[in-house]
Amino acid sequence: MDILNRTKTPTPRHPYEQIKDHYLGKDYELSLVFCGEKLSRRLNQESRNKDYSANILSFPLSETSGEIFIDLATAKKQCKKYNRSFSNYVAFLFIHGLVHLAGYDHGDTMDKQEERLRSAFRI
Repeated sequence: MDILNRTKTPTPRHPYEQIKDHYLGKDYELSLVFCGEKLSRRLNQESRNKDYSANILSFPLSETSGEIFIDLATAKKQCKKYNRSFSNYVAFLFIHGLVHLAGYDHGDTMDKQEERLRSAFRI
C-alpha cells in the first residue's frame, strides 16, 4: 500500500494497511493520498462534476486496485460537526472510502459494513 501526504499537515497515525488488508484483502493494491482542498476540488470537478472540495474521494481502478484521496483541510473543518476528533474522523473517512471501493453505495447496507469495520478497529 502506498501512502502519500501532499500537505503540510501531519497525517493521523492509524493502521491503514491493516484495515485495508482486513477488508479488501492483502492482494488489493491501494494508493492513499492525503491532499488539500485545491486538488480535492479539481478531482471532484473532473470525476463527479461537483464544484467543491470533497472530504474523501475513492476511485476503483480495477477489481483489485484503487485510490483514495482524503482532503485533510476539509476533514479538519468537518470533524467537530460529526462529534469526532480530527484523527478519528480521518480514520472514519478512510473506512468510508474502503467500503466504496468494495462496491457499496450510500445506504443502510454500506452503513452496516462501515460500522463492522469501525468496530473491528475501535474507530
